[in-house]
Amino acid sequence: MHLPRQQIAQLYNSLLKTTHSSSAPVLILTALTVDSICATRILTSLLKRDYIPHTIKPIAGYADLLRVGADSVLPLTRQRGGDGGTVVCLGLGGSAAMEEVLGLDGVGADGEASGVSMENHGVEVWIIDARRPWNLENLFGNSAAMKRDEAGVVRRPGVSDGKIAPNYRPGQGGVIIWDDDNIELDLQVEREAFLALQGMPDITEADVGNDEDEDEQQMNSFEASDPSSPSSVGQKRKRQEAGDTSDADLDSDDEDEPERRRRRSNSSGSIPIPSSPGGNPLSAQYHGTSTPPTMPSSPPKVRAPSEKQLRRQLLALRKKHENTLLQYYGRGSQMAEPVSSILYSLASELGREDNEFLWLAIVGISSLVSSPSGIGKKANQVREVLRDEVRRLNPVPLAELQRSQSSEAIIPTTARSTTDTSIRLSPEPRFLLIRHWSLYDAMLHSPYLATRLHVWSDSGRKRLHKLLAKMGISLQEAGKGFLHMDSEIKRTLRSRILKFVEQYNLHGLVPVGDARSGMDDWGFVRSWGWRGTLSAEDVAVVVGAILEVGTEIRGMTDFHKDNRVHVSTSYNNRMRNPPTPPHSSDDGHEREKPDTTSDFITQRFFKAYDALAPGSGLNTLLQNLEVAQNLYKAILRVGSAIISKQQIRHLRSFRMAVIKEGPDVPLFTHPGALARLAAWISDAMTVIESEKGRRSNAPGANAWVLATLDEERDVFVVIGLGGGSVGAAGTKTFRSKAEIKARAERKQARTIAQAAKAAEKTRRREEKRRLRRERNAANNLFVDSDDEEELETESESESSSEGDEDSDLDSDGDDEGDAKRAKRRGLNRFGLAFQETVEQTGARVRLDSFEHSVVEVAKEDLARFLEALSTKAVVG
Repeated sequence: MHLPRQQIAQLYNSLLKTTHSSSAPVLILTALTVDSICATRILTSLLKRDYIPHTIKPIAGYADLLRVGADSVLPLTRQRGGDGGTVVCLGLGGSAAMEEVLGLDGVGADGEASGVSMENHGVEVWIIDARRPWNLENLFGNSAAMKRDEAGVVRRPGVSDGKIAPNYRPGQGGVIIWDDDNIELDLQVEREAFLALQGMPDITEADVGNDEDEDEQQMNSFEASDPSSPSSVGQKRKRQEAGDTSDADLDSDDEDEPERRRRRSNSSGSIPIPSSPGGNPLSAQYHGTSTPPTMPSSPPKVRAPSEKQLRRQLLALRKKHENTLLQYYGRGSQMAEPVSSILYSLASELGREDNEFLWLAIVGISSLVSSPSGIGKKANQVREVLRDEVRRLNPVPLAELQRSQSSEAIIPTTARSTTDTSIRLSPEPRFLLIRHWSLYDAMLHSPYLATRLHVWSDSGRKRLHKLLAKMGISLQEAGKGFLHMDSEIKRTLRSRILKFVEQYNLHGLVPVGDARSGMDDWGFVRSWGWRGTLSAEDVAVVVGAILEVGTEIRGMTDFHKDNRVHVSTSYNNRMRNPPTPPHSSDDGHEREKPDTTSDFITQRFFKAYDALAPGSGLNTLLQNLEVAQNLYKAILRVGSAIISKQQIRHLRSFRMAVIKEGPDVPLFTHPGALARLAAWISDAMTVIESEKGRRSNAPGANAWVLATLDEERDVFVVIGLGGGSVGAAGTKTFRSKAEIKARAERKQARTIAQAAKAAEKTRRREEKRRLRRERNAANNLFVDSDDEEELETESESESSSEGDEDSDLDSDGDDEGDAKRAKRRGLNRFGLAFQETVEQTGARVRLDSFEHSVVEVAKEDLARFLEALSTKAVVG
């Protein structure tokens, strides 16, 4: 079932009533992403205000989901002695049949029926997920919680074709998808196909083949018993042609032939042909010379299709609907509206929106730019809505508003007062952690700037130094902390960068608009009094580093000293054997160590959860700034080494790089950190190819596979970055200087052509005016000046409309490629390609991540896995 967005507050209020009137608990299952943790913060704050007890469980993958379903969800069902309850899935579950995964369908883990009816089990599963495609069974399928009778499924009151109506009453259980306003708009065809398949009997080609065999057997037996059958008549004619027929048989056949022919001509039930010379009354030859025949009072009888024909039609219709669903699932994965944004909508519907919830929604959407599936088009629309919310909830003082309207608007680095906790719009440059780093380091480690200046090489570093010199900033000044730089440089930094945007092809590095012309590309900043000021991107980067790297890692900046690793940084090693406090045994015997993998995941999750706490979370963020800085230093080192050493291989469908050795390798065994590195390399190669004049927008040009070796387990962690996804900075397709120059030349040529066309139209208009005056003077006609101006106005409007059409046609030619690329952007088919490759090769692969474009492949099977993968279509 799916819940329209307008009814999310109604469902939450129903939860309040059922929870306060019974002991049904609320279980929150959260994915290990920044967006999901932000959504968890919003939901738990709402539940605490309403005194609703709840439990949070972090979920790392499908294995954890199965375990939690058996240990925590099934005991809530009425069949197991529970009172029902609500399970809220944040950032997970949208792509899986959740009743089957959680065991609510009455089928055991071995695929056999458990023997327990799960009707009216009382557990409602709310799914709020940004990953697409949906599992259509969750949207439109019949829940196991619905009561059934002998006639089939009894539809639940308040649910029509999977859509929940306002009169819906919870309590029986089932899966409820929270709609982001796209299900009703985008999935009409899929809904009709799914519902049609639900009511169809299972029929295959084998069933139709069996029908044909049965018909053939029946025909043979009928022919053997009935000599007058068409087959027997045919055999008789063959015998006649062979000369085996007697004269009596021939005579009888000749006598019966006319009668048989007459009977056959009138047996179809059609209109008889008249024998009168008047002709056919239904044709043009009829002139009324004879009385037309009587028309039949009823339409002609249509012969009913046979059972075999009905089966064939049913099979064709079933294949059509199945192909519709296969095309939907085969489009590829992408990201839709962030989960935190949907939870902020819930708070807004309840009238409880405030700066805390708004900030969490902003951080959640800021974290999606490094997702392997890319940031969806809906997310950009949500950012515009959040900017309006910032203006509404955080009025700007008049003095600051006037200052922001000038060309020297600066990024805020301090609060307005010691109690200032407001959210502000800021002209943020695309520099990494600029408030907490030096300007040089922020520019050097920025994925946007580093990939465009080629900082992985000596010439790229010199280009960065030259850019700073042209901006009038010395290396000594740039090496200082940004907060301690000269105030004049900080005030004019934006204007200095804008002077060299064209020269260095750095469009989008800093926002161009201001408060007067528009702040559509401005970022978000929040202060915590004098304690600190951070941007939303900074918070998302730090919280993501806590999840991906952990807070226990220190000294990563010393990795390359003496070519030794001073701390163990293997992610999977820590996952199996995390550090535990010392303990003693009463009996003196060594006890078996329990599996503490889930405990370690829980530690990381709640550390990131605490970093987003209002007030106290700032201390956790500031303490882990070094973790985020060291992670991006490692990205720069590894990415530079891969490009400089030419370790990139060009395969048929994608490009590939494998990381096997180096002190930084253990850091990238986490899929999140590996996704950041893959996006960095993808952006860098896009810039290189574009500057060489090659097509960076060709299918598969931006499709990447990056694999890193986990020596502890002898597996490779593999991630696929789709050809339509955006890079780490959320940038659009890069254009080289030659492309920009060509576009400028085309624009200039259009301007010249339009000016020449306008001059020609003016000349023609003046010529028409002169001829009109001469004609009127020759005929002694006098035209008022108002009428003449009206005629000229009409001609000018016609010419201007023609010019607009011409300009529209010209612009369409230039933007056609961008429109096609925008349509493809965000689609990632690596998840489907991985599954097809596993079925084809039988490689030992572990598919456990909710991000289906992340897999683990056995070390010995990587070569044949990638070889088979190169033949798959990976671009959506």
